[in-house]
Amino acid sequence: MSFFSMEHSVAAYRCDFILYGGLIGVLGAVLAVEGPAGMRLELIVLCGAGVGVWSMVEYALHRFVLHAFQPFKYWHDEHHRRPAALICTPTLLSAALIGLWVALPALLALGPWRGGALTLGVLVGYMGYTVVHHALHHWNARTAWLLRRKRWHARHHHAGHRPCCYGVTSGFWDHVFRTTGRKGNTGSSRV
Repeated sequence: MSFFSMEHSVAAYRCDFILYGGLIGVLGAVLAVEGPAGMRLELIVLCGAGVGVWSMVEYALHRFVLHAFQPFKYWHDEHHRRPAALICTPTLLSAALIGLWVALPALLALGPWRGGALTLGVLVGYMGYTVVHHALHHWNARTAWLLRRKRWHARHHHAGHRPCCYGVTSGFWDHVFRTTGRKGNTGSSRV
């Protein structure tokens, strides 16, 4: 098994769920139990900010990286061709990127409690994305929200020459940047 392969075995595919679920549980517990009592509200706000940061990162990565840069474009094109295949970013790569681009800068800039809370929020956002994206391709939609997300994501997969709907967990940034694919929205996937 290659740790950097495009298509994953079931076990490798589940690594994201296990690793990030565990990290969220441990980091959340440490912040809740050991975090300074006087900082609780600030840590909750920073965690929420991390979820918001993830939302923008999710949109930007999907729009600009997965549709433009190799090998990510190749992987993403293959995902579009075979949406039910177990194709995702290798866990070692996502963990390295989150560690180097989120956790390390946050800890250095904000200190362990604040940086940990911001990182926790980003991890919660990433895990939310991972679960929702999996659900869109592998579950029957049983709630109105999931059905709306499934329709939204189907528009992305079937956009053809004019890609749209880059947000998986939310359409917020697509509305901001006019990439909904609706009439009058002229945003393109070009950088």
